[in-house]
Amino acid sequence: MFRPKIIDTLKNYNKDLFAKDLIAGIIVGIVALPLAIAFAIASGVSPEKGLFTAIIAGFLIAALGGSRVQIGGPTGAFIVIVYGIVQQFGVNGLIIATFMAGIMLIAMGLAKVGNAIQYIPYPLIVGFTTGIAVIIFSSQMKDLFGLRMGEYQLIL
Repeated sequence: MFRPKIIDTLKNYNKDLFAKDLIAGIIVGIVALPLAIAFAIASGVSPEKGLFTAIIAGFLIAALGGSRVQIGGPTGAFIVIVYGIVQQFGVNGLIIATFMAGIMLIAMGLAKVGNAIQYIPYPLIVGFTTGIAVIIFSSQMKDLFGLRMGEYQLIL
């Protein structure tokens, strides 16, 4: 049965826990909000869309998450995907794709597909993560060196 962790947590919530949560929230915000802005720009949308996304997603993760210490924030892996969607279908296409992805995640959660993660080899996960890091790093080279480049199109 689905039961958000916040329901159990609020029963015994006190000033000490609030102080700890406040400090954790400030630290996560210092990291996540600028990162959300950067990811929005890298994805081809305006910076405020990154802020809105991080704030709304952070609230939903906190309210509906299954862990008291779960942290959610922008994910670098999606820069390439989001950029491609925005370039081809615009922001409205991105919104539709996001809703479709959410529906698929809910369906997979209900079907308990997450258990299949145990069958994915560790080297595959490390390779995927490393590939994402290389893509993000290489996409920021122009900014690091202060280069002005013309329009380019992502080929998927």
